[in-house]
Amino acid sequence: MGTVKESVEVDVPVRAAYNQWTQFEDFPQFMEGVEAVEQLDDTHNHWTTKLGGMRRDFDTEIVDQLPDERITWRTISGDTRQRGSVRFLSLGDDRTRVAIVMDIEPTGPVETVGDWLGAADRRVKGDMRRFKEFIEARGGETGSWRGRVTPG
Repeated sequence: MGTVKESVEVDVPVRAAYNQWTQFEDFPQFMEGVEAVEQLDDTHNHWTTKLGGMRRDFDTEIVDQLPDERITWRTISGDTRQRGSVRFLSLGDDRTRVAIVMDIEPTGPVETVGDWLGAADRRVKGDMRRFKEFIEARGGETGSWRGRVTPG
């Protein structure tokens, strides 16, 4: 299992950065290879991705969510195995550090080679850079979900 870590500082308040991250259906606008995310309910999402010519469908579950602080998830079905957490740290009134940590388990030979070559690391770095561009260009979030999900 490979671990990917990346952070980016965005020029928006922590509330705006967090609120935007809760808009999972907007992820294809800044995440490479994400074709669609369908929010099924407050804690479940269905993902369709296409990376390296391989299409994957999988479901995720949010297991911990605290507004303006963190969102933690894991896959619960499909060919993809991952878990991760994104954290939000206010750096002042209009600046936020967004930090992501993901554990990704390669599920086949293509993913294993990609893991060895650092493909996931490069993709996540690019996704975080594009998130920064996306939220700063908008000047604010496209929506929000401020609910609390408690682990366990």
